[in-house]
Amino acid sequence: MQANKPIFLIVGLGNPGPEYERTRHNVGFMAADEIHRRYNFSTFRAKFDGLIAEGNIEGEKVYLLKPQTFMNLSGTVRLDAVLFADTRTKVGGSSAGHNGIKSIDSAIGREYRRIRIGIGHPRDLGLPIDAADWVLGKFTPAEMSEIHRVIEDIQL
Repeated sequence: MQANKPIFLIVGLGNPGPEYERTRHNVGFMAADEIHRRYNFSTFRAKFDGLIAEGNIEGEKVYLLKPQTFMNLSGTVRLDAVLFADTRTKVGGSSAGHNGIKSIDSAIGREYRRIRIGIGHPRDLGLPIDAADWVLGKFTPAEMSEIHRVIEDIQL
């Protein structure tokens, strides 16, 4: 009898709706879309209060999930999806103040692998902008170019 292969779940964080496209908050959706394209995943379908697609990466079954619950409630989707996938790589880490990560940590704990794509903080850039306005703001063309480069470099 052959042992079951692990199943992996990749979750891209973001907010649903066209008004959030190309915003800093949706860099996780952008990364998920690139992974979806690069690895030829199935068509996204509605499940777990999100959009999910199936794929195969280096012989491993992989699910790709884009929650549709809005960023700060991301954990409500993941609990069901993690139970569905039943296997996760454990690495850990802190939320670093990220409300979407806090929601996930609350739902499933902190022991999971992450790919973090930084978008900067207005305070660190010397900008007099509220952090909430910053993350919901659209990327500039120069930032989009850099984000695309970073996303294309993701190795799974």
